[in-house]
Amino acid sequence: MNGVDPSTDDQTDTLGRIDGVGDTHRALGAFLRARRGRVAPENVGLAGGRRRRVRGLRREELAQLAGISVDYYVRLEQGRATQPSPEVLDALARALGLGTAARGHLATLAAARRGPAPRARVSPVLQRVLDSMTQMPAFATDHRLDVVAWNGLGAELIGGLADPARRDPNNARYLFLDPASRVVHPEWRDRAAEAVGQLRVAAGNYPDDAELTALITELSARSAEFREIWASGEIVMCAAGRKQLRHPVAGLLTLDFETLHVPAAPGETGLVVHVFSAEEHTPEATALAELAAAVADA
Repeated sequence: MNGVDPSTDDQTDTLGRIDGVGDTHRALGAFLRARRGRVAPENVGLAGGRRRRVRGLRREELAQLAGISVDYYVRLEQGRATQPSPEVLDALARALGLGTAARGHLATLAAARRGPAPRARVSPVLQRVLDSMTQMPAFATDHRLDVVAWNGLGAELIGGLADPARRDPNNARYLFLDPASRVVHPEWRDRAAEAVGQLRVAAGNYPDDAELTALITELSARSAEFREIWASGEIVMCAAGRKQLRHPVAGLLTLDFETLHVPAAPGETGLVVHVFSAEEHTPEATALAELAAAVADA
């Protein structure tokens, strides 16, 4: 078995289904297995060595670090214990070294919420706002990473959204299944990790969303890179910073970006608006202005 504990590695079956997705009883255990597989024993004061058959921590080691019984921890992983207390979750989060986003996801999984999948709706006001941003590329996504609204510059800059023949409107499917995405996104691995992290959070929030489950199953069946990133249990939530984008005419651009959250109405999912901009008097600002003019004339 090459020194790897199958319980921490084989989370995808032959049909591409991922353990815990769409199943609130198993989702918490699947996430715990993934995260304990990332903790090096020597980093938490335990003996490592080449003879270990387990990648990361053993179940009993994590239970010891968290101060809970091994039996209870095993039942958590197997989905036989549900809704652990906040104190237990906090202890597990500390033992696993989880950051803020991952801790929030852990709490969501423990709550085991159920409910119908929300629908995404783009209001006329939101579309008007996007259209008015003629000098800044912008687009909006829902919890499945479907791009549900955009402006002309945003559509052109991220692979031709306005033309379905040029790119898939789902960002995750585009990233993992379309080789063109690796040209548009030179920092492809970072973008891929963000997409997987966002889908993982969405799957925890909306376990009954059949379309989301189908998307994750499809990607896991068709992309080894998706399976690898998902198995790591990574939670990457990117709110602001800089990203590189490559356009066939404008070239390689390093742009600032912000994510703006549109609150959800009852029965709907909130949308995330991604806005890119460039500092004035920079080559990027000039390139964006020229591209915006070309889009307006098209």
